[in-house]
Amino acid sequence: MDRSTPQIKAAYLLGSLNRGGAETLVLDVFKHAAANDLGVIGIYRKGGMLENEFRKTDAPLYRLSFIKNPIFYPFILRKLLRKHSITVVHAQQPLDALLARLFSGKQTRVLLTLHGYDYVDKIAKWILSYIIKRTDANIFVSESQRSYYINKYRLNPTLQKVVPNGIAFEKFNAGSVSDISLRKELQIGNDTLLLGMVGNFNQGRDQFTICRFLKLLYWQYPDFHFVFVGKRVEGQEKRYDECVKYCTKKSIDNKVTFLGSRNDVPNILKELDAFVYATEHDTFGIAVIEAVAAGIPVFVNDWVVMKEVTANGELATLYKTKDIKSLLGSFLHFIQNRDLYKGKAQSASAIVKEKYSIENHIEELKKIFKTV
Repeated sequence: MDRSTPQIKAAYLLGSLNRGGAETLVLDVFKHAAANDLGVIGIYRKGGMLENEFRKTDAPLYRLSFIKNPIFYPFILRKLLRKHSITVVHAQQPLDALLARLFSGKQTRVLLTLHGYDYVDKIAKWILSYIIKRTDANIFVSESQRSYYINKYRLNPTLQKVVPNGIAFEKFNAGSVSDISLRKELQIGNDTLLLGMVGNFNQGRDQFTICRFLKLLYWQYPDFHFVFVGKRVEGQEKRYDECVKYCTKKSIDNKVTFLGSRNDVPNILKELDAFVYATEHDTFGIAVIEAVAAGIPVFVNDWVVMKEVTANGELATLYKTKDIKSLLGSFLHFIQNRDLYKGKAQSASAIVKEKYSIENHIEELKKIFKTV
């Protein structure tokens, strides 16, 4: 097969190109598309931190704002689709799926991937409820998320597909990890237990539960340092501020560092002795899978999707949601049996690297693109 002319050509419609789970996933797809016989172009509404990274890929990239070009948007969109012989439009947000359905032409197949759960904004809710029944298929990142949407919106099950998120695991290879030491940056010794969580401080994650756990851990095992990797999100600043305030009030602020947004997450994960995560309603948990892939012990609450992606706790240690004593008990067992946990973590790493690779993700997408 001539890989210079892929059989399938898909246009990815995106909102912004800021750093986030969905944007990182699509970026990895773009980087690996050509090697996996998938032709892609990107059409986005707003720029962002990842824009330069997207432009470094082989995929053509176009900025097209509906708000700035409401009259010409349909014509420009159709022109781009014809120019690149696009067969499928793959929207990453309900708004983009709606625009594609309205303006891309009757022959274009429109797919929507839902990366989260319901929206708070009334207009966004209406768009979702309208378009979710008018796509050619919807894609979900987990079985539990798919079941939720089928039941809530009474969807036709045959048109609701599951494609787990994929990760470009080569970034965890030894050769790709920087020599820059997080321990040196934090000025902590090699014997200090280095722990962490990755994820922006936004709706869905539960960093505050981790802060409460750290206070209990400090009483039992004070020789640790915890890093929160993730930005203070505009409009949801309270989530970040409450964590900082709590750590200061409980006098553990010298044990906790808020690193903000980082572009060296693989390096950080490689240095951690354990990864501790809490969610309120993640749909998949890329950060958790990346931590498992890094070969370190992972602790995560027993939210339904976390049971799913960790094979009901075989790939990570599950603790009861919101129960910091449950987490503490599991974690103290880890401290007393670190070699045992490290061995299990290495086995889990091999499993997730095979199951959740970006190559598997693209192959599953191609199957859907061919049949819708």
